[in-house]
Amino acid sequence: MSFRRRPESRIFMSRLSKNFYVYIMASSRNGTLYVGITSNLVRRVYEHKTNQKKSFTSRYNIHTLVYYEKYYDAESAISREKRIKEWHRQWKLRLIERHNSTWKDLSKGWYKTIT
Repeated sequence: MSFRRRPESRIFMSRLSKNFYVYIMASSRNGTLYVGITSNLVRRVYEHKTNQKKSFTSRYNIHTLVYYEKYYDAESAISREKRIKEWHRQWKLRLIERHNSTWKDLSKGWYKTIT
């Protein structure tokens, strides 16, 4: 015998299980930008900051988290990431300026030390 969950309980359970983040990192104010998606923002930003992988962000010294959005389902996050990646650079800069006008590193204080 199988019991089916009501649809609203599935939505509640999915919200408990995982969050997704669309984020923008920068090399400096108005510098090179990187748009990404992850289910673990703290870990992913740490990987960028410590150049754990030979990638675009390590090559261009992109270590500052300047913007992020939180989503409760992967499809919405993936769709948003794709839209932002298609944007003109000026639109991305405007998005960052609207939410983080000083371009401060939003991950400051997340880690004890990074060498």
